[in-house]
Amino acid sequence: MFVSYKWLENYVDLSGISPEELAEKITRSGIEVEGIEKIGEGIKNVVVGHVVKCEQHPDADKLNKCLVEVGEDAPVQIICGAPNVAQGQKVPVAKVGAVLPGNFKIKKAKLRGEESRGMICSLQELGVESKLVPKEHAEGIYVFSDDAEVGKDAVELLNLDDAVLELGLTPNRSDCLSMLGVAYEVAAILDRDVKLPASTYKESTEKASDYISVKVEAKEDNPLYGAKVIRNVKIGPSPLWMQNVLIAAGIRPHNNIVDITNYVLLEYGQPLHAFDYDRLGSKEIVVRRAHDKEKIMTLDDTERTLSNNHLVITNGSEPIALAGVMGGADSEVKSDTTNILLEAAYFKGQTVRTASKDHGLRSEASARYEKGVDPNRVLKAGERAAALIAQYADGEVLQGTVTFNELEVEPAVVTITLEKINASLGTTISGQEVEDIFRRLQFEVSRTEDTFTVTAPTRRGDITIPEDLLEEVARLFGYDELPLTLPEGEGTTGGLSPYQSKRRTVRKFLEGAGLFQAITYSLTNDEKATKYALDKREPVKLLMPMSEERSNLRLSVVPQLLEVVSYNLARQNDSLAIYEVGSIFLKNEGEALPTEEEHIAGALTGLWQNHSWQGEKKAVDFYVAKGVLEGLFEELGIIDFINFRAAEIDGMHPGRTAEILLKEEVIGFVGSVHPEVEKELDLNETYVFELKATPIFEYNLPALQYTPIPRHPSITRDIALVVDSAINAGELKQIIKDAGGKLLKEVSIFDLYEGEHMEPGKKSLAYSLKYFDPAKTLTDEEVVKTHDKVLATVKEKAGAELRG
Repeated sequence: MFVSYKWLENYVDLSGISPEELAEKITRSGIEVEGIEKIGEGIKNVVVGHVVKCEQHPDADKLNKCLVEVGEDAPVQIICGAPNVAQGQKVPVAKVGAVLPGNFKIKKAKLRGEESRGMICSLQELGVESKLVPKEHAEGIYVFSDDAEVGKDAVELLNLDDAVLELGLTPNRSDCLSMLGVAYEVAAILDRDVKLPASTYKESTEKASDYISVKVEAKEDNPLYGAKVIRNVKIGPSPLWMQNVLIAAGIRPHNNIVDITNYVLLEYGQPLHAFDYDRLGSKEIVVRRAHDKEKIMTLDDTERTLSNNHLVITNGSEPIALAGVMGGADSEVKSDTTNILLEAAYFKGQTVRTASKDHGLRSEASARYEKGVDPNRVLKAGERAAALIAQYADGEVLQGTVTFNELEVEPAVVTITLEKINASLGTTISGQEVEDIFRRLQFEVSRTEDTFTVTAPTRRGDITIPEDLLEEVARLFGYDELPLTLPEGEGTTGGLSPYQSKRRTVRKFLEGAGLFQAITYSLTNDEKATKYALDKREPVKLLMPMSEERSNLRLSVVPQLLEVVSYNLARQNDSLAIYEVGSIFLKNEGEALPTEEEHIAGALTGLWQNHSWQGEKKAVDFYVAKGVLEGLFEELGIIDFINFRAAEIDGMHPGRTAEILLKEEVIGFVGSVHPEVEKELDLNETYVFELKATPIFEYNLPALQYTPIPRHPSITRDIALVVDSAINAGELKQIIKDAGGKLLKEVSIFDLYEGEHMEPGKKSLAYSLKYFDPAKTLTDEEVVKTHDKVLATVKEKAGAELRG
């Protein structure tokens, strides 16, 4: 809801309260003010000008040379390219030295040899959104009415010096979907009176009932319908002040009749509709449910097919409006309209919502009906609109309102005690203070000792139970004034579970390693659903997918990460490292619901390091991706239980992919994406990994043990072993570790050689072995004995020979 500060001043005295202070007070009382917009903020030196002469520029077909009075001693010459500029107009003029939105400064200039001292402005150039500019001014400059005073501040005249507060309303506060509702709220906050608008006009001697009859067949959907007939109206623009407040509220002005119905909609929160009486085709209004497959052409020139779930206004035979949503094109108020039928009705919110949703038509009117309008304002809003039409369209309002009324409205009566208020809020508010809060809210209240019986006005449909009154007392007493207390009684301390803690550790480590978190869809298409899956299952299909691209629950996170990489590469972001801790879904035979498992996945491409000053660049490769995972496993304390094993996985490069094993269980993979997949997705060389989270997070680690800092030296031996090319370095390393026993503390590979001096089918792997005994200094004999055992074992199990 957009609330004009200047418009609000018509209903509540805001003296001494700035828009910013008012926004703060409203927010602290329970309705969040999401922002304050000042459309004309920063605009300077823009005045009303009078075009006394207008002729074509001598050297330009599309420019006009205008002589404009701007309230100074002499007129100024301004070159204007607007197609609608003409002699005699009153227009907004930015004089030399003026500042327009965007800090655009107006200077004296020459256009095609002719001097220009200023600029004649359109509303768009003054900061008004194009969609809100009246159609007659959409393609050119804005033109004031003839009574505009030359030299007057145009920003003030156009209400651009107003402040517009945007209220973020919760569904229960539909009362504040109107200026009067906001006025009651602000008046309660400031403890000031509400000034209600006048609805007086002179009635005709003719009766409205002689011109129209009202019949309602769908009484449950429409318990109240009022129709007023107004004759001899003159269609034209609405007054400038009304256009200004509509623009501030985000509504585009059209003509005086439509603008008045929109104005009253915003003022009272009650939707109205004006029909061209002469285009109705009959003298009766019948409200009923639509027939199945019935057609109506709505105001947006779209033919719509109705069902019996939709409520329509008819002329007795044909629909002329979709009730509460949109009027029909056949009965639209047009420039030649002279007689109108004004509708003010109460429609059931659910019925309106059904039609609005079915036809994709959500309007200011339907939004209010859906959330609930004040039943006691329905006919009052019609009277207010009739008075404005009489005043600004010279309408002749016929006597009386033709109504159908079976609406039974009883205001809610709710009782609450002072003890409950203070016990719930932890306060010591006095009975007089509580009574005063209800008075400020203009709730009728009677008090018996410390019991309050409150009659809530029908505008506040959210007040139904004692807790609602409790909320009203709390917010107007002031949430900031409520005492701060600690909870009493026994309780449990909060904290993360071990699983949650490890998930947080994963995110912290990966982000520290330079990866950015991604959050992708859990939905994918048929083709990608089974790609890169660690567990091969039939994918879970959605019964009503939003699209074919999102029709299956995923079995792997990697395909979605590759989509992210592809999207970024297409936008020249070619170095990317991302990860996701997300869910995959495994179908279980015979069970309705799938099993949801958490996976850790990542994708890396481009440069891993780029030090431009030193000229150092390092591209992502297999060992970068593997190193990130090894660091993660070390952080989680499971690195000693992890092994990598060469593997072939569909969609992955056959020579650069490894399975990841925790003990003997395969928990994931890491490697390079297959070149064909990279070509298909327009990827550069990309590396991915994916792991099952549950086995990692729930792995039972041995108890933590501490060892003293060694006092005795270690002994290092390096060996180069010649083995068959098919032997994996990791397998050979494990054989060495097992053979070394307790004395062998560390084994690390530091060289691989496959060159011209090596036999075909052979390679050399060099390892560094560190021997150590925490209890004593090792002797050469002890080390030699263990080392010889290692050499014998690798020869026996792997056919390894020492390289000469």
